[in-house]
Amino acid sequence: MAGSEDVPPPIEDWLRKVCLGLPGVYEEPAWVGVRWRVRGRTFAHACTVGSDNPTSHARVFATDGPVCVVTFRAPADEVGGLIGSGFPFYWPGWGVNVVGMVLNAQTDWSEVAELLVDSYCVQAPKKLARLVDRPSGH
Repeated sequence: MAGSEDVPPPIEDWLRKVCLGLPGVYEEPAWVGVRWRVRGRTFAHACTVGSDNPTSHARVFATDGPVCVVTFRAPADEVGGLIGSGFPFYWPGWGVNVVGMVLNAQTDWSEVAELLVDSYCVQAPKKLARLVDRPSGH
């Protein structure tokens, strides 16, 4: 896809560590970037988009260069709050519970880990989601 780059290795490695630490998860190349799935359901997808990329990611924010993003699923009652809070969150243009997030030097990686675990629990069968140790209130 024109304008797309690979995910920077340090970011991909960090996302991989979090995602593959969850039960039954596997990684595979996506149409662009990389995605993590459980039982055939994608719960995280990372890619890098350039300002010239025609995808919905690039249309959401103005950029002078490539930007790394991750998309994930959020619980229905959290989607509006995340997207409504603005940058680094956005709606990528598909799915009622899909949220995008720009990953950059200001990224709170603890927050990303929580969001990925929540996304996993949204997409995983209940039997697998119950195996995940989550803080109370989730």
